[in-house]
Amino acid sequence: MQDRYEAALNRIAGKYRKTAEKAAEAGILPYQSAKGEWIASPYDGNSWWTGGFWPGLMWQLWVLTEDGFFRQEACRAEKLLTEEFRSYRLLNHDVGFMYLLSCGADAKLTGNQQAETDLLHAASLLMGRFNPTGFIRAWNEPERTGFAIIDCMMNLALLYRASRDTQDPRFRLVAKAHADTTLREFLREDGSVSHIIEFDPETGKRIREHAGQGYALGTQWSRGQAWGLYGFALAYRHLGEKRYLEAAKKIAGNFVSRIRPDGLTDCDFCQPAGEERIDNIAGAIAASGLQELAAITGEENWKHHAGKLADGLLEHCADWGENRCGILTHCTASYHDDGAGRHTNIVYGDYFLVEALMKLCGRDPELWS
Repeated sequence: MQDRYEAALNRIAGKYRKTAEKAAEAGILPYQSAKGEWIASPYDGNSWWTGGFWPGLMWQLWVLTEDGFFRQEACRAEKLLTEEFRSYRLLNHDVGFMYLLSCGADAKLTGNQQAETDLLHAASLLMGRFNPTGFIRAWNEPERTGFAIIDCMMNLALLYRASRDTQDPRFRLVAKAHADTTLREFLREDGSVSHIIEFDPETGKRIREHAGQGYALGTQWSRGQAWGLYGFALAYRHLGEKRYLEAAKKIAGNFVSRIRPDGLTDCDFCQPAGEERIDNIAGAIAASGLQELAAITGEENWKHHAGKLADGLLEHCADWGENRCGILTHCTASYHDDGAGRHTNIVYGDYFLVEALMKLCGRDPELWS
C-alpha cells in the first residue's frame, strides 16, 4: 500500500511542478484553483488565515523531491506573509497556521535565522491575544472580543515551538491554559466538539455556543472535529498531559465512526440525510491527526483509519488533469456557503493530503513540531 501513496505523492509533485509556476507568475498566495488558474484569498488579502498552507505545501514537496523550485516558491510566499506583519490589524489567532508552516518550516529545514526571528514575532503576536481569564481570542471585531474557536488548538503549535526555541515557558503556559479551557468548554460527552464558544472577556465565564461553519447549533462540523483531534494529539506530544491524549482519542473515536463507506467526509456529521455536502479537507486533516495519534500510542487502528481516508480521497477526489491546478476536489469551507468555496479545490486541502501521504510513507518533516 505504501507504494501507492508514494506514487500519488510523485504524481502530485509532478503536477505542482508545472502549475505552481502560475502562482509565482501571478505573484499571489493561492487559496483555491478554478478554470485552470490559481485564485487568491477571498478576504483580507495576504492576511487571510490560509496563507501559510501554500508555502507549507511547497516545503513538503521540496522535502519529497529536493527540487529547488519548490524551495524558491516557498520563500517567495514567505516574503509576502512577513510583509503582513506591518498590516497587523488584519492578523488574528491564525498566525499559527500562517507562520509555522512558512517561517517555521524554513527555519527548521534550512536553518534560516531571519525565518526563526519572524517565527518568534508571530508567536509573540499570538501570545498577545491571550485573555488572562484563560483563552486566546480568535478574531478582531469588537463584538467578538470573547470568542474562541476549536481551530486554535492547531495554532498552539506555534507557541510550543517558540517556548522550545527560546527556552521561555511563557509561550507553553499560555498554550496550556488555552488547551485546558478548550478541553473544559468545547469537548462534548459524545466525543464531538463545538466550533465557537463565546466567553465574558472580563471574567472568562462561558456565555454561549455559536453554530459557526457547521449545519446548525450543536451539530458536528467535521473540520472542527478534525482540528480538535489533531490539536489535542499535538497538545499531548508537546505538553505531556494525559488528559489531552484522552481527549484526542475520544474525538478520534467519534470521527472514525462517521467516515463514509467510500472514505469521504460529510461537511457536518449531523447534516440532513440525503444532503450531499462533502468537505474533503476534514478527511485530509483527520488522516494526518490519526497518524499522529498512532505514533503517540502505538495503536495501529488509528493508522488503519487514516489509510481509509487517504484511499477515499485518492480514489474518488484526486484531480490529475493537466489543465487544472490543484489536486483535491470537493473541499467546502462552510456548510452554509460563505463565499470561501463549496465542492471545489482549496489549497489547504492539498496541503493536508500531502502531509497525510508523507506520514504514510515515513517522509513527514513534522512541520507542527
